[in-house]
Amino acid sequence: MLELNPNVRWTDIAGQEEAKTLLAEALVMPALMPEFFKGIRRPWRGILMCGPPGTGKTMLAKAVATECNTTFFNISASSISSKWRGESEKLVRTLFQMARLHSPSTIFIDEIESISSTRGGASEHETSRRVKTELLVQMDGVGSSLIKSLDGRDPVVMVLAATNLPWLLDEAMRRRLEKRIYIGPPDLLAREQMLRISLKDVDVEEDVDVEDIAKRVQGFSGADIATLCRDAAMMKLREKMRSVKPSELNLLKPEDLKLPVSKSDFEAALLKVQSSLSSADFERYDQWLADYGSA
Repeated sequence: MLELNPNVRWTDIAGQEEAKTLLAEALVMPALMPEFFKGIRRPWRGILMCGPPGTGKTMLAKAVATECNTTFFNISASSISSKWRGESEKLVRTLFQMARLHSPSTIFIDEIESISSTRGGASEHETSRRVKTELLVQMDGVGSSLIKSLDGRDPVVMVLAATNLPWLLDEAMRRRLEKRIYIGPPDLLAREQMLRISLKDVDVEEDVDVEDIAKRVQGFSGADIATLCRDAAMMKLREKMRSVKPSELNLLKPEDLKLPVSKSDFEAALLKVQSSLSSADFERYDQWLADYGSA
């Protein structure tokens, strides 16, 4: 999928300040100051964002594309897969040719482990192996000198990948993704910001202590916090629906449903919504980062 401007800014993302700084250093600054990033300072060949699901990796990728003012290619396994022999490799080549033509550009490959898991396994299909090989070849920039961008300059293509399962990545792909950044769950300040952002479109009673809730949801991902707020915002509506007959639901007026979210709503939601992350998950990420992390 091609997006000329994802229109997501750093300010749209709560927390992840260290990740933003690293991404700016690795991707945004080389795009803004190409004359400085040469030789030993050359831009990274590829960037890998790894971390638990729901922590904002895709949002960060879109913010990178917006801040760099680059063409953004959002790629998944299905978008470069075909049942016809040789067609998937051709799609990969075409993708990189388009990226070079519309340079500067960012190719974002989400869930990269689904198309670049370890090669050589007994269950690996020949087609899958060929696609991985073609992807590795294109990331090396083979043939890039033959293509100029539309403005006549040498192409600048940044490859940004995200994964929840970095330990499944092929070794050669891991080597090409030279900069590896951990995107973890939000800290206390970020959790508070996320709660306020999620609640900005609903009325909230004065007894709701956002700071206290932020402390109680330690270990929650950004997606978990959004789910918690959505569940709390639905509590009053559920009570209203239980108090009327199903045949009378269509008689409800908008003002009947304009019910502020209260502290008791959050207490009920906290009993139902749990973190999707476990301590075992964090231990596995810590071990992988100790072995291969580069941030």
